[in-house]
Amino acid sequence: MRFMYKIMIAEDDGAIREELTVLLRANGYSVVAELPCDLALLDVNLPGENGFELCRRLRKTSAVPVIFLTARDSAADELLGFGVGADDYIRKPYDSSVLLMRIDRLLKRRAVATVTRRDLTLDLSAMTACYGGRTAELTKNETRILLCLMQNELCGKEKILEELWNNSLYVDENTLYVNINRLRDKLKSIGASDFIRTVRGVGYRL
Repeated sequence: MRFMYKIMIAEDDGAIREELTVLLRANGYSVVAELPCDLALLDVNLPGENGFELCRRLRKTSAVPVIFLTARDSAADELLGFGVGADDYIRKPYDSSVLLMRIDRLLKRRAVATVTRRDLTLDLSAMTACYGGRTAELTKNETRILLCLMQNELCGKEKILEELWNNSLYVDENTLYVNINRLRDKLKSIGASDFIRTVRGVGYRL
């Protein structure tokens, strides 16, 4: 069964928003109006906060792929779009097949570098954890620990130590304990409290 990616649509034109919703749902995507999502489709001309401002604000907390889908067709607007953090810029009127291809390309690229479990997303390339639209920067060891926990139902202490340093004989459990507590604090700061649970005498699990 195909994983159903969530795509956020921020579009001022109701007819175009409905057209996009029908297109995306027909191709196996879930459509949402707000974060969290797996990809954001943004118009530039939005009421209140424009798309450029929205993308700039989004980039402060999230690495989610962003595609501008807009009638603004000047080179200056396109450069500004990429400058505020967009991954792609498509001019209206758009070709449905091209739009779907570009969405698929970005999601595949993101899937290689990210792991998601319980709505917590670990970005391996950026070494960040994202939950509910909030992001925490991780160290290399914290990233490895979280990846191990996300890929296994239960991680013994020895397994985590081997993942970190490839030889548990040279690392004591206190070092692991310090890293786990720092990771817990960072996850708590983005709202992911009590995600890492201690299994006494064994290790840790999400």
